[in-house]
Amino acid sequence: MTYCCGVLVREGLVLIADTRTNAGLDNISTFRKLHIFEEPGHHVLGLATAGNLSVSQSVVSLLREGVEDHEIGERRQLRDCRTMFQAAQLVGTAIRQVHKVNGAVMEQSSINFEVSFLLGGQIAGDTLRLYMIYSAGNFIECTPDTPFLQIGEHKYGKPVLDRAVTYEMEIAEALKSSLISMDSTMRSNLGVGLPIDVMVVTPDSLHSELIYRIEPGEPYFHDLRERWSAALRSAHASIPRPPYLKDVRLRAVTEV
Repeated sequence: MTYCCGVLVREGLVLIADTRTNAGLDNISTFRKLHIFEEPGHHVLGLATAGNLSVSQSVVSLLREGVEDHEIGERRQLRDCRTMFQAAQLVGTAIRQVHKVNGAVMEQSSINFEVSFLLGGQIAGDTLRLYMIYSAGNFIECTPDTPFLQIGEHKYGKPVLDRAVTYEMEIAEALKSSLISMDSTMRSNLGVGLPIDVMVVTPDSLHSELIYRIEPGEPYFHDLRERWSAALRSAHASIPRPPYLKDVRLRAVTEV
């Protein structure tokens, strides 16, 4: 499995992705799922991937080598895009080209063509933006009303983001919420695991403020996990018991 999360707030963008890939209980590996496309001063883009590993790797390779543009008869890379919208379109085109080559063969082998991407960042002259791109190559854009997007095993980490993330929150708080969301997912699904790749971009900097890998045993993340677990236990204990069961013990004693 995979879990990737993107949070876009006024102060910037956070992208995080785990690295665990499994093709069965006894075939677990580590693969990078957060790919960086950066040319300081011109563009800084992060591309997080989820789904079939062979498909996502093919799409990333195609984006690096160039996607065939049949209208102009040339290959285009992400660095050739003038806007983030065009970059999202190019990722969609790359997905469709990989499907055209491999889709039918994969279907014959009963392998689902399932893949999704988070594309976030900024191109000179455009604003900082975040997109989620589906297997068909279509996509949606993150908005201030819902300032985060997720792909992969997202259900366990979503409640944290729903309760905590707002467009006006500080970028450091957005990163902290993303890491708590990742930890919540890891606690409930062994298919998601360390190391975790992190990318942070601020508006108009046109370079990555942070590219970091959280390895097993990394002090801050370990402390965050322990503090979050303790905080949940404390919050649970501080909430009054439901009043609906107030007579249960009395009834049990009477029945005996």
